Amino acid sequence: MNSPILMLPALLIAIATAPTTEATEREINNRVKSGEYIFNMGGCASCHTAKDDQPLAGGLPMETPFGVFYTPNITPDESTGIGAWSSADFIRAMTKGEAPDGSHYYPAFPYTSYSKMSRQDLLALKQFMDKQTPIVSKNKSHELAFPFNIRPLMTLWKLVNFDDTPFQANKEKSQAWNRGAYIVNGPGHCGECHSPRNLLGGIKADELITGNPEGPEGETVPGLTMTKDNRVSQWSDEDLLFSIQIGMTPDGDFLGGSMGHVIENSTGRLSETDLKAIIEYLRDTES
Repeated sequence: MNSPILMLPALLIAIATAPTTEATEREINNRVKSGEYIFNMGGCASCHTAKDDQPLAGGLPMETPFGVFYTPNITPDESTGIGAWSSADFIRAMTKGEAPDGSHYYPAFPYTSYSKMSRQDLLALKQFMDKQTPIVSKNKSHELAFPFNIRPLMTLWKLVNFDDTPFQANKEKSQAWNRGAYIVNGPGHCGECHSPRNLLGGIKADELITGNPEGPEGETVPGLTMTKDNRVSQWSDEDLLFSIQIGMTPDGDFLGGSMGHVIENSTGRLSETDLKAIIEYLRDTES
C-alpha cells in the first residue's frame, strides 16, 4: 500500500494543474472569439470567398488598372492554404507583405493597412483562422500586364508607397476616437477603397479617405471626410450609424455594390460601441 505521504505530491500536482488547464482553455476560446470579431472587422470573407460552398478558399477575381488579381486560399489547408504557416509567417505577411518564402505580396492584399494592427489582434486572428475548415483549392495566378507581373519590383514599390509603422494612439484624442482611428486605418482598411491612388497604385497618404474615382471593379467610391463635397458630412450621427450598420441612407435607399458586401461581412457585425467610435473619428476628419 502506498504511503499517504508519498501520494501527497501527486495529489497537489493534480489540484494545481486542473484549474490551470481550464483557465488555459478559456483563454484560448476567448482569443478565438476575439479573432472572429477581428476577422469580421476586416471583412475577410468578402474577398476570400468566390464560391459559397468554399468559404475562404479564394479565387475571387479583382479587376484593377494593372490587371486581374485572384484572392488566395486562406483556409488552414496545409498544401494550398495557410495551414502550414507559423504565427511569425502570418504576422510577417500581414505587416510586411511578405510570404513565408520571402517573396512580396501585391498590395491588392491590404497589408498596407494591416501593418497598423496590434500583435495581439493578429495572433487572435490567426487562432480563429486555424479553427476554420481546411479546403483544398490551388491559388490562381494573377493576370497582370508588364511590368507589373515582375514581382521582385515590389521591393521598389514598397520603398515609395509602404509605411509599416504600427498604429500610434493620439494622446490628445479620446479613447473612442483612437479606437475608431485604429479600425478605419488598420483592420477595417477603409482607406484602401476610399482613397485615391497614384500611378503606381499606392495610396495618396495626404488624401486618405477623400474618395476614389477608380475604386474596385471601376466603381466610384465616395469620400468619408467631413468636407462639404462629401454627402456623409451632411448626415447626422444616427444617419451614419444606420448606413454602416444596416446599409440604409437618410433618404431610405440602401448602399450596394462593394459597400453592400462590407456591411454584410464587416461593419454590420461590429458592436454599436465600435461603430460609434468610427463615427467619432470620421467626424474629426477634413481634407
